[in-house]
Amino acid sequence: MTTEHRALRSELESLTTEAFRPELAEIDTLPTLDIARLMNGEDAGVAGAVALQVPRISAAIDCIAARMAQGGRLVYAGAGTAGRLGILDASECPPTFNTRPGQVVGVIAGGPTAMVTSVEGAEDSAELARKDLDALGIDASDTVVGVSASGRTPYAVSAVEHARGLGALTVGLSCNAGSALAAAAEHGIEVVVGPELLTGSTRLKAGTAQKLVLNMLSTITMIRLGKTYGNLMVDVRASNEKLRARSRRIVALATGAPDEEIEAALTATDGEVKNAVLVILAGVDGPSAARLLEESGGHLRAALASAGG
Repeated sequence: MTTEHRALRSELESLTTEAFRPELAEIDTLPTLDIARLMNGEDAGVAGAVALQVPRISAAIDCIAARMAQGGRLVYAGAGTAGRLGILDASECPPTFNTRPGQVVGVIAGGPTAMVTSVEGAEDSAELARKDLDALGIDASDTVVGVSASGRTPYAVSAVEHARGLGALTVGLSCNAGSALAAAAEHGIEVVVGPELLTGSTRLKAGTAQKLVLNMLSTITMIRLGKTYGNLMVDVRASNEKLRARSRRIVALATGAPDEEIEAALTATDGEVKNAVLVILAGVDGPSAARLLEESGGHLRAALASAGG
């Protein structure tokens, strides 16, 4: 074993996410029901670990929203499971919140191929992270969120360091205390979920924790940006029949209007839910609704107040 390998082994052994649990050494001999109960019990503690980081998460969200309100982008960077979770969260923003192409982006060590297969060595490349961010043209208006369960993955740490050097807002999300990733970022979020059921399998509790935090970062940022009206997704993009039906239901819930009026409003606004709600509640036409929303920065409540004034 080389000196480098010994050092890496020692580093991994010091991480909570890599810790071995002797009490589970014979888990493979247990009945399936017992294993399932054990796993479910493990997962039950994840939300509590996230709760401890809520003040840090909310502080990061306020800063992300401020930059995005000025046209900045939200970029997730990670390797393996962490990278895939970032891409998943980013890919769900356009249909849910009608974000612009490229407004929320995920980059993964090894590129698109790494979404479905392992790309050996990619997570260890700091240079690859810098190249991926440079390809996006990261600048001071953007936010880069490095995601890594261990908090030591070179790709994620380098992405945050490089982005910070470019003036971007940086967030480091890991599942170990005292991580290099959190230290490198302006906003360090360390959700310590403890050792995994299967030693070192961080797609389990750590992956769940990362998904919960990413949900919060994107969802609450979009709420702050006016992408919702109450708890209704008024910026939903109706790209299929299910979403078109959901659009009609959202307008109905927001306005209480009859079906005929809802259909007329959606027709007048080219299917834009937020605009249709404004047409009905403010009694304006489609172009006026669009103008009011543009003047209010896309915030429906502000547009309604302006129309009423």
